[in-house]
Amino acid sequence: MSPILIDGIGYAALATNLYSMSVKGEYKLRFISMIANMGYILYGALISATPLIIGCTIAVFLHGFHIRRLRIKSNNND
Repeated sequence: MSPILIDGIGYAALATNLYSMSVKGEYKLRFISMIANMGYILYGALISATPLIIGCTIAVFLHGFHIRRLRIKSNNND
């Protein structure tokens, strides 16, 4: 795969992560951050960066856990 395309994936993940910090609401922030971390996992796999893959995989699971918690809390309030 082209190094320019690989870098593009990394920059797209970075831009998504930065955007997530500007949104309002925990649910949106976590959802967009989870997408950004998935991009980082792909980028890490393409550049063979195991620490990046491990860290972002953990982050995806943590964001998923908190999103699920927020959904349950929201459903209980309805």
